[in-house]
Parts: sequence; structure tokens; C-alpha cells
Amino acid sequence: MKTLVKTFTAAALIAVSTFAMAAEGLGSKTVKANVNLSTADLALDHYVAVTTKGESAGVEQLFATDFNQKIQASNAQNHSRDAVIKSLKKQKGEKLNCAVNTDIIQESADYMVAKVTLKFEDFTKTDLVTLVREGNDWKVSGSINAYK
Repeated sequence: MKTLVKTFTAAALIAVSTFAMAAEGLGSKTVKANVNLSTADLALDHYVAVTTKGESAGVEQLFATDFNQKIQASNAQNHSRDAVIKSLKKQKGEKLNCAVNTDIIQESADYMVAKVTLKFEDFTKTDLVTLVREGNDWKVSGSINAYK
């Protein structure tokens, strides 16, 4: 009888701990990372980390709702916010093998335009990034890419 009680107690403890771990795992997936985007410089640094270092935390938070990306090439392309976020999430953890240089072109209290240059071995990508203040956070509202 004592063995039977010990067996049921052990089974109950295993079941409770399994359910607790499963519930904790589900909760952690629904919580989004909160990234500090309180200044234009922080937002620009995070944008560079997301696009070149495979950073994925706070990707949804980084882009304004009306974000649009234009790629200037022989076949010009436009990409929506959702398409860019989906693409960046797929690149999670992938680091680009390039030298990165950022220059602030224009800055005011509510917007910033920056030039991000990615120098690869065989080509250079220039990204003109527009950031805007939305409430207390800064968001990337536009991106225009050109390749040489």
C-alpha cells in the first residue's frame, strides 16, 4: 500500500512539473522583447544590428506601421513592413561579412535621416534610413537601398 501511494505521489509530481514547464514555455513565446528605442541613435544602432548581425529582439517594435523599403536596382522593388520583418526574422543569428559605416545626414527633434553603408568584398550597399519619433520611441519609417 505504501508503495502504491509513493508511486501515485511521484506520478502526480511529475505531471504537475511537466504542466508547469509547458505553461512557462508557452508564456515565454508570447512575450515580445522590449528594446530601448528612446533616442534616434539607439534606434539606428538597433536597426544596424537587426540588418547586419541577425539580431531579432524587438524587430516589430523597431519599424513604424507605415514602413516601406525601396530597392533601387535594374528591377526596382518595394517591400512592406510585414515582408521586411518576416525576412529579418528568417535571418535570425546570421551575420553579414561586411564593414559597416553610419553617417547622420539630417537630424531634428522628431526625425533623423542616416546613411548606412555596407561594404562587402565585391559590392557596396547604401541604405538611406529615415527614423521618426512616435511618442516616446523612435521608429524606422523608411529605407531606400542602392547597390554599386
